[in-house]
Amino acid sequence: MADTQAVDAKAERRAAKLARQISAFSKAHGGAEAQVAYMGQRGARIALVGEDGNWGNLVAPTHEIAEQAVQKAGITVHEEFDGEFAAKVKTGPYEWTRMAGIQVGGPKNG
Repeated sequence: MADTQAVDAKAERRAAKLARQISAFSKAHGGAEAQVAYMGQRGARIALVGEDGNWGNLVAPTHEIAEQAVQKAGITVHEEFDGEFAAKVKTGPYEWTRMAGIQVGGPKNG
């Protein structure tokens, strides 16, 4: 029983920490929305998109912890990363370079 309580407490702390990070991102970007996706054994990815178009990712050890974190942060969560939600993402030279932008018209690597 004590082991279960320790695991639950650890999961709760992790969800709370992620919720603080999500809230900080949201505050810095005029609000935020999210989508939670399974990453297999690695856990779950929380994709965040700010109202200003900036975006970022957080990784939770489990899908359940990710869901708890976005719920605690009180932001809108989308089922899919598509449509109007995906259209909010703004990319710049860094992203084009990271996505092999040289082949598709992004900035050239020096």
